[in-house]
Amino acid sequence: MQNSNYQILADEPHFIVINKSPNVHFHSQNGSAGVVAQVEADYDLSLFPVHRLDTPTSGLLLLAKSSAAANQLAEQFKQRLTEKYYLAIAKGKPKKKQGWVIGDMTKSRRSMHKLLHTKANPAITQFYSHTIAERLRLYLLKPDTGRTHQLRVALSSLGVPILGDDLYGKQQSDRCYLHAYALKFQFNKLTYQYVCLPSLGEEFQRESLKVQLGV
Repeated sequence: MQNSNYQILADEPHFIVINKSPNVHFHSQNGSAGVVAQVEADYDLSLFPVHRLDTPTSGLLLLAKSSAAANQLAEQFKQRLTEKYYLAIAKGKPKKKQGWVIGDMTKSRRSMHKLLHTKANPAITQFYSHTIAERLRLYLLKPDTGRTHQLRVALSSLGVPILGDDLYGKQQSDRCYLHAYALKFQFNKLTYQYVCLPSLGEEFQRESLKVQLGV
């Protein structure tokens, strides 16, 4: 079944993995079905989200087929045993090209969040970056925690908001350039690993980006 809002990448007995398109809501709202509800309706399934993606973010999303499976998988996320990697593109020169962004987060204005200097219960993001064009860099982001808008705030704090992020930046583009790229986790003593290249967005199609990713 074809759907422009998502593609199913894996259909296992206890969970599915989808590739969510950018600008697709995770939750149903304003009478419009979110991506989880769409998959449920299309395949006559009851699904239990294990994690979530912001509306502008594309990429890998793990959905369990039972509450028991969801609890088992969610516990791995909670204990930071799941490995997640994201790709982002931003314009400009960051304060540092690789390293960590660590700090508490709190709500700000206009549905935004902000990074604090305190570290009582911090959001933790590791990142690496490479130049792919003049004043344009590709970022590989590894969040060790899962806070709302964590990656978008992390790059904004480095002085390079994600290209096309209307909330944290002012640079217009054909999409917000944040993509859930790779996911690795265990379930019933088996290891599962998924990689999904971004298919939408002009800047994601650059040959220099593909060279950096080795594809």
